[in-house]
Amino acid sequence: MKKTTSKLFVVPYMLWIALFVLAPLVLIFGQSFFNIEGQFSLENYKSYFVSQNLTYLKMSFNSVLYAGVVTLVTLLISYPTALFLTRLKHRQLWLMLIILPTWINLLLKAYAFIGIFGQNGSINQFLEFIGIGSQQLLFTDFSFIFVASYIELPFMILPIFNVLDDMDNNLINASYDLGATKWETFRHVIFPLSMNGVRSGVQSVFIPSLSLFMLTRLIGGNRVITLGTAIEQNFLTNDNYGMGSTIGVILILTMFITMWVTKERRER
Repeated sequence: MKKTTSKLFVVPYMLWIALFVLAPLVLIFGQSFFNIEGQFSLENYKSYFVSQNLTYLKMSFNSVLYAGVVTLVTLLISYPTALFLTRLKHRQLWLMLIILPTWINLLLKAYAFIGIFGQNGSINQFLEFIGIGSQQLLFTDFSFIFVASYIELPFMILPIFNVLDDMDNNLINASYDLGATKWETFRHVIFPLSMNGVRSGVQSVFIPSLSLFMLTRLIGGNRVITLGTAIEQNFLTNDNYGMGSTIGVILILTMFITMWVTKERRER
């Protein structure tokens, strides 16, 4: 009786996975084989890999590049921040304050940064005040990477903090007792033991950064073109669902490859 009941609890979960995960993936994959006229064809994949000027391949490279830079920036900021938080008395409170911005709608945060980076924004007003003069900050690579890194920062800090906070302090103390310096202890004890948190953080930041399209439009303007903006354009502007689905398939494959590369590996 208990086994039957437990199986029934699994049914809603399986239905959810089938309807909202597997079914969309199958539809996207199937739609990618139909051209804009609705005919079955490999034209979309051909256009993706051998299009004139290699437009889509360059776009893919830009997506990976921007996502990589955002991930690296967030990692360089998040790791020391997480390490510092573990040494605070009220670390859970400070962690909540870091996570709090994730509760704010992404669109609202984007418009807030438009006001900050705009020609009449607070940063340019400060630059004019100190005599440097107004600068073009909005619609630049810098502004996009800055805002994307800010938004993704909590998703990198949280998994690293959890691993560091659960780390056995006896291992660190043993390292000091054996004569290791703080740097040697960090390099040979703390950092290797925190790699699972780093991998989780990289997945949590890199994968969403590949498909950002709202920030590329509002913050990056036409200077930042990624696969996310290409999918948006094909679906909403060009009505080319086949090409949009093809780019989506490539993006999904890239995400799976990222998850495989950064997955936890047990040493034998």
